[in-house]
Formats: sequence, structure tokens, C-alpha cells
Amino acid sequence: MKPAAPVITVTLNPALDKTVTIEQFEYGGLNRIKEMRTDAGGKGINVAKVLKLFEVDVNALGLKAGYQGQVIRDQLEKLGIDSTMIEAPGETRVNLKIVDESTKQTTELNEPGFMVDTDLLEQFQAVFKSKAAEASIIVLGGSLSPGIPPNYYRSLIEIARAQGIRTILDADGEALALGIEAAPFAIKPNVHELEALLGETFDSMEQMIAAVRKLIDRGIEYVLVSMGAEGSLLVSKTEAVKASPFPIMPVSTVGAGDSMVAALVYSFLNGKSVEETARWTSAAGTITASKPGTQVCTLHEVMHSLQLVTLTHY
Repeated sequence: MKPAAPVITVTLNPALDKTVTIEQFEYGGLNRIKEMRTDAGGKGINVAKVLKLFEVDVNALGLKAGYQGQVIRDQLEKLGIDSTMIEAPGETRVNLKIVDESTKQTTELNEPGFMVDTDLLEQFQAVFKSKAAEASIIVLGGSLSPGIPPNYYRSLIEIARAQGIRTILDADGEALALGIEAAPFAIKPNVHELEALLGETFDSMEQMIAAVRKLIDRGIEYVLVSMGAEGSLLVSKTEAVKASPFPIMPVSTVGAGDSMVAALVYSFLNGKSVEETARWTSAAGTITASKPGTQVCTLHEVMHSLQLVTLTHY
């Protein structure tokens, strides 16, 4: 069942993701490409793609520039995803993802993105404010284009909070550290981003949970920590649940974290418990990691894999 209000995803530094597959990567040598595909990318856009497959009403809000920006806009239209992309000067970046079949590893080469000025940021903020008023949940994700101050996510979260709208933040570094000052409803760092944020190294699950509780004490309602093959940890004010994924042959981790965020949104919209949410997010990320390139999980696949996820309560 669709929510009454759409989910809005924000992508301030979108990318055209070019994924190439090679048999065995030869560092410093010649590599012949077996397969190639290009997809509209950036965290918010990737979350929007999964939500569309989950039959959730979603609007992809963001910036775009140049010819590649129009390609992204056209791809979203083909996928049936509503988008509001404000034009910036310059050209949208291309992110190259090299998938090595022999090692099952993906190497990413990401361009910085187009330059953004103050006028464009003010224009975007005005559009964001009007769109936020009619949203159910807002997802803010990914890197910031050059020229965007690191506290910009914090400003957007504050605007949404003033209108009573829940936000989910999936960023890293300074953008995450400053963003959490506005106490978003939920965040989804990976374990390395969490360690960098808190200046700690975790030796046990209990230690990680204690560290996450500090963030909960600062007003964040849910923290979802992705740990790759080790699974994920979902912490709320009253519960902490570790989800251990079912065995898969990992093919490409691209989009796995974004699939988890989409499943988190879906769980919030449908009033699922912490335990159910841990299952949904784990299954979504795991299925996406088992797919080639930038392909993502479907609602049917996730629903049929929920019981394969093993949960541990702390």
C-alpha cells in the first residue's frame, strides 16, 4: 500500500555510474572489457530506484549538470521515477566501477562533481522546503558537490524537522558529523564511517552498541550500521538487534547500502518492529550484493528471503 505522501530522496552530487566487468584486473597493464553498462547513480537516486521497485511513491530531488545530467534525468523517467533536478553549471560526474570477476572485487574511481555556488544552494533550499512540506520521509545521501558547505545536510534536516518530517541521513566524514548535530530520525553509517565519526575502534558488538547509544542519546531515533559480510546492527532507544545475512556469492556490493536504506524507509512507512526492520534491511542489502553491476533487489525477492536472516538480540 502506498503512503499518502511521497518519500523524497536528495542527491546533491549525482553521477552517471559506468560499470565495466573484466575477467582479471591487470594493474598497470591492458584490461579488456567484457561487459559495460551505465546507470543513473548517487545514493539518493539509488534509494529511489529500490523504493520504486518496492511500490513506494518517491520523488528524486537533487542537482544535475550538462549532458550527463540529462541522461540521468531521462533514465529516471524511463524507470517511472518522478524527479526534480535543478540545473547546475558544468557537467555531472562519471563514476567508473571496475568489477574483477576473478576476485569478485569492485574498484571505484569517482570524479569530484560539478562546482556549486551560493545562489544555486539557496535556490535548491527553497525547492527543498516546499517539497519537504508534502513528504512522508526524506532521505539525504551521498557526497556533496564541490562548493557545498559540509554543514548543508544539517541545514536541510533542520528545515525538515521544523515541518515535522522524518529524515534519514546516509553520509560520511564531515557531512555526517555535522549532519547528526540536527538529530536526524535515522542514520546508516558503515562500521568504518562510525569508527571515524566517534574516533573509536570496536573490538566487540557490545562496545559498538555502547558507542551507538551515545548517538541515540543525542536525539537520533535509529542507527543502522552495515558491516559487510558480518551483517548489520540496528539500534533504537530500547533495542539492539544484529542481523546475520544468509550465504550468497557476492558479485557486486554497489548499491547494497542504498538498498538497506530503502528497506529502512519501507519498514518505517509500514510500522515494522525493530526486529522486522533488521530482517528487511539485511535481506535487501544481501540480495543486492549478489547481483551484478548496479542491479538491486526487488520487493518479491526480499519478502521471500526474510526468514533466512538470523537475528541476535543484545
